Amino acid sequence: MQQPPSLKTVSVFRRHYGRRYTDLPVDTVDQSTIFINCTGTFMRPEHYDLRPGDIVRWRQEEGYVEAVISSVTREAKALRVALSGAYALPGDFFPY
Repeated sequence: MQQPPSLKTVSVFRRHYGRRYTDLPVDTVDQSTIFINCTGTFMRPEHYDLRPGDIVRWRQEEGYVEAVISSVTREAKALRVALSGAYALPGDFFPY
């Protein structure tokens, strides 16, 4: 029996504002990029409030990773986010 694909999510924090998104679903996330495909969905790239300087955290294997958004590119049906300064958070980090 085949396992369904795992849901990838990120949480986004804005300095001097606080939590912007909690568990925002994304298509792909790694140390340098986030990709959200909007094809066939109600959401459009311009609906997402992501900005350079926002802090992004996501679960990777058994821990969490944090990075900073360096640029946001909105295409017709997709959102591409470049990340910088990614590093693993301490093992005792709890996201909430």
